[in-house]
Amino acid sequence: MSQDAITTNQNKPKTPLLASVRTTLEMIKIEHSVFALPFALMGALLAARGLPTYRQLFWIVVAMIGARSAAMSFNRLIDRHIDAQNPRTAQRALPVGALSVRFATSFALLSCAVLVIAAYQLNALAFYLSPVALAILFLYSYTKRFTVLSHIVLGFCLGIAPAAAWIAVRGSLSWSVLLLTAAVTLWTAGFDIIYACQDVEFDHRTGLHSVPRFWGIARALQISSALHVLMAVLLVWLAIVENLGWISLAGVGVAGLLLIYEHRLVKPNDLSRLDAAFFNTNGWIGVLLLLFWGADILRLSN
Repeated sequence: MSQDAITTNQNKPKTPLLASVRTTLEMIKIEHSVFALPFALMGALLAARGLPTYRQLFWIVVAMIGARSAAMSFNRLIDRHIDAQNPRTAQRALPVGALSVRFATSFALLSCAVLVIAAYQLNALAFYLSPVALAILFLYSYTKRFTVLSHIVLGFCLGIAPAAAWIAVRGSLSWSVLLLTAAVTLWTAGFDIIYACQDVEFDHRTGLHSVPRFWGIARALQISSALHVLMAVLLVWLAIVENLGWISLAGVGVAGLLLIYEHRLVKPNDLSRLDAAFFNTNGWIGVLLLLFWGADILRLSN
């Protein structure tokens, strides 16, 4: 789709507010908050060595929703012209004009405000670091234009969630939760590499950077597998450092089995089940780890 077509679509009559909000939530895939939120809650449980206060949990969830909404809406804004050229993404709300740039920008700014307000409600350090978190989240949207490390940057965007939740509960940071940050970073980077395999031809054509573009799909899947093995190692290390029990280790085992299943779904010459590998499997990994680790932490706190 040409630049003129995008501009023409964006000049369509205004849509009702509620319809625009619904379209925005669909655009940013609000349901995919399940990827990062469980790890934020894991960080909060680890920091409290049990249940944080309900007030802390409420504002942590609000901050997570604000952060992810800001990051995703900003990404869609920055990438709207690229999305318009990619057959896979050409029907997204901004390229087709179903949502105006002005509304998406306003939504992104409002989401930023939600994060900052939530951080203020938690403690001073969380509030002071909230602009840093936003800067990291916004940086990712540019990285595919100049570095193959864009997958790692995206991973770090999700990886800071447990560290941020730890700060929200304790008002300080511990090196041990950084193991969880690193694990989430590697996990996210691994499944993002898998997801990027479907755009390898487009990345070649447009000069965008990705692991599949530079090393091919087969090698990219091997790199993804290696990152997921390292993720499991880091989770075991964290469980040992935090003196957790067999339930947490069992959770790592279940996550490992799901990762093996994920990698068996995707083959270099067959990406037809990529969506199942990306969305379903990874959604369950975060939720199940939270359930196993949460149960263990609560058991040990009693």
